[in-house]
Amino acid sequence: MSKIAFLVPHSPAIPFITETVSLYPQVEVTYCPDYNQVVPFAESLVLQGYEIIIARAGTASRLNRSHLKATIVELAVTSLDIIRALAAAKDLGSKIAVVGYAAMLKDLDFLKSVLSFSFKQYLTDRDDTEIEALIQGAVRDGADVIIGGGIFCQAAKKLGLAAVFIDNGKESVLQAVEEAIRIQTAIEAEKVKRILFGAVLDYVHDGIITVDCDQLITSINLRAQRIFTVSPAAAIGQSIDKIWPSISLFELIRTGQEEISKLTQVKSTKVLCNKVPIIVNGKMNGILITLQEISKIQQTEAQIRKEIYNKGHVAKKRFIDIWGSSVNLNRAITLAKEFAVTTSNILIIGETGTGKEVFAQSIHNFSSRSNGPFVAVNCAALPAQILESELFGYVSGAFTGANREGKPGLFELAHGGTIFLDEIAEMDYTNQSRLLRVLQERSVMRLGSDRIVNIDVRVIAATNKDLREMIIDHTFREDLFFRLNVLKLELPALRERPQDIRPIVDAFLTCCYPSAQKLHFDAAAIKALENYSWPGNVRELQNTLERLLAFCPTGTVHSSDISAVLENWHQSPHKLSKLSIHEDEIKEITETLKQTKGNQTEAARMLGIDRTTLWRKMKRFKISL
Repeated sequence: MSKIAFLVPHSPAIPFITETVSLYPQVEVTYCPDYNQVVPFAESLVLQGYEIIIARAGTASRLNRSHLKATIVELAVTSLDIIRALAAAKDLGSKIAVVGYAAMLKDLDFLKSVLSFSFKQYLTDRDDTEIEALIQGAVRDGADVIIGGGIFCQAAKKLGLAAVFIDNGKESVLQAVEEAIRIQTAIEAEKVKRILFGAVLDYVHDGIITVDCDQLITSINLRAQRIFTVSPAAAIGQSIDKIWPSISLFELIRTGQEEISKLTQVKSTKVLCNKVPIIVNGKMNGILITLQEISKIQQTEAQIRKEIYNKGHVAKKRFIDIWGSSVNLNRAITLAKEFAVTTSNILIIGETGTGKEVFAQSIHNFSSRSNGPFVAVNCAALPAQILESELFGYVSGAFTGANREGKPGLFELAHGGTIFLDEIAEMDYTNQSRLLRVLQERSVMRLGSDRIVNIDVRVIAATNKDLREMIIDHTFREDLFFRLNVLKLELPALRERPQDIRPIVDAFLTCCYPSAQKLHFDAAAIKALENYSWPGNVRELQNTLERLLAFCPTGTVHSSDISAVLENWHQSPHKLSKLSIHEDEIKEITETLKQTKGNQTEAARMLGIDRTTLWRKMKRFKISL
């Protein structure tokens, strides 16, 4: 709370004023015995925290002229105060002179007309140098009693004249105190506003500077202080070109037109600058300058994407979750770790069920992007048009049924992290073209938008198909292949590492079904599992184990149990050749060639493929005419 000092005009008034203001504990009664020292005395009060000083007219005038950093409340002299002084003066002499400041002694002409005795008035416009001259003028005019304030009474007594001090009555004292309290309330409210405004300015992400029409800095917040490496004391009151020589405000001052989102540089910091005129009552009173650091904008955008958009996009698997210890598997894990510490795109190749996504998640968690999102997309799961909107996003009204607020694409959601494009071979040619552009430009444009969104994403793609064959068939873009195939990771099939089957069985049953009955595999059962070709790889093995949990009530698994759970899926638990996987395709080609009597051109047309592709497939599957 602001402190109030009541500067008593002369010592005899101290008891009266102290008693009058006793109901106002925030008011402190003070007294300066030497009028000539009133300014230093008031300055000491300010240093003690007094922001409001109540003083009589002469003292108030002197304090105001000294530019004291306090609010001065003038203790007014009422007509009743003057009448009381005049009544006292009648007992001291016959010729009365009222001497003082014109602003303090009001309504004297009116009092002359209503009082039964006369007096002369000698007034000044608050110039202390006229005091003695006024007293001497009154003496020359025959005055024998002087009425006035403290300084006038002192001057009169020095000349041997009787003097009556115009005391303030209770009414004028209370009026001054109440005015001071109203000001105190307003100051406190202004302080709260200033603190709140200062807190807003200091904790916004933008640097903020205000200048007046002479380009002198009137305020500068913490962020701007950091940008310019300057303190408020060194900036406020200075011309802005002293801390920012390259700024130009003359055109804005001349035209009053704001300048928005101008990219500029302050020292080594790139900023987005806004300059806006401050208009009050139709007149420019200054300029507001805001500075947004480009790096902060990018960080904020990344944080928003991370906290709002990327919920649920988390990689849960790590290399420790990949079961097995065979040479082939360890070689793949070692290579994957080496790839993880780079920033290059990765293409994972492997048959269905070999754990391509597990490797992708492990690579992400092993990389410097582990704190960012991991967004997995199955390119075969969505139609081409839906896949396009999911990958790249869209704005409101981009197509019928579009979300009214638009939607960020998965590439935007993966900003700062990794996007995993599973079954990339199933992506249509149009989306392949858009994907290629994203990989080249590192930016996306939502459907229906003309705004470019920059992204920082690592791409891991996976497929179980031969992309080179697809390039020959013109179903996969060659340029996209080379963009994706920067680092290639080939995963071994389960049949190529049969020694890993037993560790996978044990780990799967322990981790996934810890409360289920324990299955015990005899040697023949393990051998049967190892001899099987596992075209579905680890995924098929896990499915088989789940069926065994349901179908083996004894808890012991024999080779016959293995045959029982596999027989509905494959003809035998023995190794299958790779050609058996393509039996339907081989049969279709053979029958078509028979129909065309060996005419490969006609057969290719009927099959809907190029003649070259037919020839290559015949050679691969060893189909003879």
